[in-house]
Amino acid sequence: MRVVALGGGHGLHATLTALRRCPAVSQITAVVTVADDGGSSGRLRRELGLLPPGDLRMALAALAADDERGRFWSGLVQHRFGGNGALAGHAVGNLLLAGLLERGGDPVTALEAVGGLLGCAGRVLPMARVPLDIEAEVDLDGRDRPHRIRGQVAVASTPGRVRRVWLRPDGPPACDEAVRAVRDADAVLLGPGSWFTSVLPHLLVPGLREALLTTTAARVVLLNLTPEPGETAGFSPEQHLEVLSGHAPDLRAHAVLADSGSVPLPDRLHAAATDLLTPGGTVWLADVADVDAATPRHDPDALAGVLLEVFEALVPQGRRTAARTRTGEHGPQRGRSPVWP
Repeated sequence: MRVVALGGGHGLHATLTALRRCPAVSQITAVVTVADDGGSSGRLRRELGLLPPGDLRMALAALAADDERGRFWSGLVQHRFGGNGALAGHAVGNLLLAGLLERGGDPVTALEAVGGLLGCAGRVLPMARVPLDIEAEVDLDGRDRPHRIRGQVAVASTPGRVRRVWLRPDGPPACDEAVRAVRDADAVLLGPGSWFTSVLPHLLVPGLREALLTTTAARVVLLNLTPEPGETAGFSPEQHLEVLSGHAPDLRAHAVLADSGSVPLPDRLHAAATDLLTPGGTVWLADVADVDAATPRHDPDALAGVLLEVFEALVPQGRRTAARTRTGEHGPQRGRSPVWP
């Protein structure tokens, strides 16, 4: 079964980790936002004019082979330089991707090259081949009129309530490979993650949005475990769905998946999901949080088990046949050699 996961950052990392544990999933494709402007990614983007590599790197690390070689390379690309010098805070993987991109390489080819080093059990694609900016309309505390904010970090950290977001440049071209992956998928997952800056941006790229609307894949929305400070502070689970529908009123999902402990009022969530779900669509409530974690995070085994149930309910049997080449956590692309012209 071919599954595409859309998002960015830690939310997408959690989804990819869970998908690797679903034996029925034979092909994983991650489609990643390219609007980050903070930290190491923001520095490289500003200095070199390249795609921000951080979220792409995290997705690659999540799909790295679970063997000695994969663990070595995954640990290396995630390593950040210390000290106070020019390299302080940069992740090795960010620099590696930046080097490949600066050589004039296509982003998809660069990601395949690094994926080959890690023996990735899947493919990582950018949602667009050019860096994008997020703008938002925010109701600031104590202000009568909404304020316009530009930049992922600013949107995520400005006190106030985000009304809506959009991309700059407006109507950016989607990555063709990402569009094809969504169209050809058996299931597409949207979320979890930073709702306004990692999840919703996928719906603001016209080509990708059209693919999401027209694909025959089962569309599943995964809700966050908790509101995110600064970006969705005070948001209920149902408000996340209302914001999603507000940005893509024509999108219909076949399922909404949420952690049982994160939904204090299930009836309200079911009501809020009515406009988003297709006829016969379902809200799935399950215990998918890691209760032992110091900070809220999904339990990869629990999430994998529930996703498998969702796939069995939504995806026809003929499309769920597992690839014979898949063994344990190693997908069919494991061990691909780096390719570079």
